[in-house]
Amino acid sequence: MKRNILLSISVLLFAVLCLALDSQTMWVCIGNVKTAFTTSQLGEMPLSDATSLSVLGCDYNVTEVDSIVIDDNLVDDNTVTVTYDGDKANVVIAGNIAQYITATVDGAHVSIIQDGVSDETGEVTYNLSGSSDDGEFYMEGSYKATVELNGLTLTNPSGAPINIQNGKRIDVSVKKGTVNTLTDCSDGAQKGCFVNKGHTEFKGKGVLNVYANTAHGIWSKEYIEMKNCTINVLKAVKDGVNCNQYLLMESGELNISDVGDDGIQVSFKDDTDREAEDTGTITIVDGTINVAVTATAAKAIKADYDVLIQGGTITASTAGTGEWDETDVKTKGATCISADNNVQIDGGTLSLTSTGNAGKGISCDNEFIMNAGSLTVNTSGNMIVYSNGTLYDGNYSGDTDKIDSDYKSSPKGVKADGNVTINGGTISVTTTGTGGEGIESKAILTINDGDITCHTYDDAINSKSDLVVNGGTIFAVATNNDALDANGNLYINGGTTVAYGSGGAEGGIDANDEEQYHLYITGGTVIGVGGRNSNPYANSSLSIQPAIIYSGSLSQGGTLILNDGNGNNVLAFTMTQSITGGQGGPGGGMFAPPGGQGGNTGSSVAMIISTPAMTKGSKYTLYTGGSASGDDFNGLILNADVTNNGTSVGTVSSLASPYSTVSSSQGGGGRW
Repeated sequence: MKRNILLSISVLLFAVLCLALDSQTMWVCIGNVKTAFTTSQLGEMPLSDATSLSVLGCDYNVTEVDSIVIDDNLVDDNTVTVTYDGDKANVVIAGNIAQYITATVDGAHVSIIQDGVSDETGEVTYNLSGSSDDGEFYMEGSYKATVELNGLTLTNPSGAPINIQNGKRIDVSVKKGTVNTLTDCSDGAQKGCFVNKGHTEFKGKGVLNVYANTAHGIWSKEYIEMKNCTINVLKAVKDGVNCNQYLLMESGELNISDVGDDGIQVSFKDDTDREAEDTGTITIVDGTINVAVTATAAKAIKADYDVLIQGGTITASTAGTGEWDETDVKTKGATCISADNNVQIDGGTLSLTSTGNAGKGISCDNEFIMNAGSLTVNTSGNMIVYSNGTLYDGNYSGDTDKIDSDYKSSPKGVKADGNVTINGGTISVTTTGTGGEGIESKAILTINDGDITCHTYDDAINSKSDLVVNGGTIFAVATNNDALDANGNLYINGGTTVAYGSGGAEGGIDANDEEQYHLYITGGTVIGVGGRNSNPYANSSLSIQPAIIYSGSLSQGGTLILNDGNGNNVLAFTMTQSITGGQGGPGGGMFAPPGGQGGNTGSSVAMIISTPAMTKGSKYTLYTGGSASGDDFNGLILNADVTNNGTSVGTVSSLASPYSTVSSSQGGGGRW
């Protein structure tokens, strides 16, 4: 009792002394937790009994107080500072918020409970620094807060090094010039190495490294926003970044590697959220993203709703093969960018690479829209097939045309289950593996503008329904199938198209003649080369721009020259690709639709040529073996400077509508 009375008298005298001082700090120290009261803020500090002291709403048992010190070291209001030092951590709480903060320290494991703030006080900032191999920052409450990472290296051998359970918006400020590293345990129950039950907004100009040994690298129950800072997820057993609601990247750099599942995964929080704005959406405004994933059927960037890319630089790669999904009853491949609804690109530079079988650059369950930006996709895997309970991982030897679409998955540059609309930008797709396709729409594919290049094994540009070309420049090469392949009507209304299909029954321009769909040309410059092409439909007013159909010999490196009746050059075309020779198709017969074109034989090619410079009723002569120069688009020169016409292979005395034929070496008959 005597000791308590003496302590109480000492504290009372100390309090009186503090009231006489101005703008200094009174430190109340209990273990590794210090509370810093600015003396100018202190009022009465009543002793309710022999052992209890009240300071700015904080009640202390003076028998538990290790010391009370006064000095000139001021502490910013609204701050909590946590400094890790090996096997211990020190906590400093600003006095103006001390009544709302309960801090517990066990070694270097720090637990914060924030129970309210006043309107005058406002948001609390937690500053974390130092290093520990056995530490943690745990926080819970119901209030927004800022967490500053200020040179923090923290490993938690029993859970997540940062575990925030507020359920509110948390600003995570990665301080400029600092490198911060978080590592979790390998056998815990935590959802991630960095865990936040609420919204997470990363900012600052520092670096955050994450090593996740149990689950995700960064897990947020609600949205994630990011700007300025650099985040490196260097290991994750599951996803690199996993959140609900949405992910918004405004700037900064996000690097993800060595993960066991997806790179970035954004989901709906719950069914109610599916009706909310931006829910399940990834939006990239600017910044740099580098993601590499290797797991089977993994996604580098995956959204349960939309992916919207407005700018920035995105490099994504997948190396895993495809799989048979027993739940969805379909084959699936790894994908660089995947969306359960739409993918829209309004800007930015995207470089996407997939090396596993059935790998894809972009895949979406609804529409793909490209308005601007640059997209490059390279795939090198083969088709996978699931047949009779066996997954053939790129080595199926049967006829894949007889396999249902859900039971096979091909590598693709861009694949959309809905419409594909290209309004601008640059697209370059290369697929080298068996079955590889360039751009595919399961509905209508429309090209209004843009620069498109596709080099593919299978179809270069393919639509399940109509294919419409209104503008842009297209260079498409398919080494084993059609270059432009419409399973509905194919409309060419503008732009410049150079399309190479393979030999035999495949060609550069193919409308689905078997189903009574047709090719219509109303404008643009078109060169289609292959074993055959669909010809403009004869019985329609839609094909108003005439064409010349040429069947003859023209090998790689050879030049074809088209002059009008006055000897003026209309165009010159040099073959930049080789066409594999194939047997011509069956004779035309009564079932051949109008416009069917025979397949090529040996070194022969079938070509369709159309340009706005060609007029109905005019005379035109084709030559081969000549030479010409001028502005070149993949071998095509309009109004060329011709130094040698070469040898005439045929003349159209009066160009008919919709086409006239010139043949120096005719292949087989029309295709059904």
